[in-house]
Amino acid sequence: MNPESEQIQVLLADDDVGFCELLSEYLRNQGFEVSAVHDGLAAIEQAERGIYDVMVLDVMMPKADGFRVLERLRANQRIPVVMLTARGEDIDRIVGLELGADDYVSKPCNPRELAARLRAVLRRSQPNSAEQTSLRCGDLELLPASRSVRLNGQAIELTGAEFDVLRTLIEDAGQVIAKEDLSRRALNRRLGAFDRSIDMHISRLRQKLGAHADGTPRVRSVRNRGYLYVAIE
Repeated sequence: MNPESEQIQVLLADDDVGFCELLSEYLRNQGFEVSAVHDGLAAIEQAERGIYDVMVLDVMMPKADGFRVLERLRANQRIPVVMLTARGEDIDRIVGLELGADDYVSKPCNPRELAARLRAVLRRSQPNSAEQTSLRCGDLELLPASRSVRLNGQAIELTGAEFDVLRTLIEDAGQVIAKEDLSRRALNRRLGAFDRSIDMHISRLRQKLGAHADGTPRVRSVRNRGYLYVAIE
């Protein structure tokens, strides 16, 4: 599926019916196909059908909040998720990213910005057969064509955003990358003054990849500078 040319199947989960109707109308005019649900359990049920390309997920919903929905999905789903968070609620953004959200937009949101975010996360999540076959760094192998990762030959499940952050680090392994540059190159977004999205993606990568065999951290933070992937051959 090409996010620029084919109709994108969007699952919109928000308990505000009026907001969903307005947002759905805008997205449909932009070429998206939108299905809306209004509680967390319905969101889980629909997402697990596996027919959607991307999900827009509000934090505050009845029956199961957005965090519970995301946690359930990340146990067995790789669908890209854009969280809707209350403006100024940093903790919602942090928790969402910790649980594996690919991106977030603050409410009340600009529909045009949301549409751009949806296309961006889809571009990051789509395999590209024209890309190089593999990118290796020690015991870690990235396969850009399938957007998959292997550690000592074992598959590691990453979200689209996590894959792009890791790929950027591996491409410059051993070199410090400023958080602002990492956000721009990997996520295609400017890093706000209090934006911790890169920190959260790094935290999840550390959890999933662990340390090198000798105990050396794979991803090291350099105070006031950024992050680097520690290359050990």
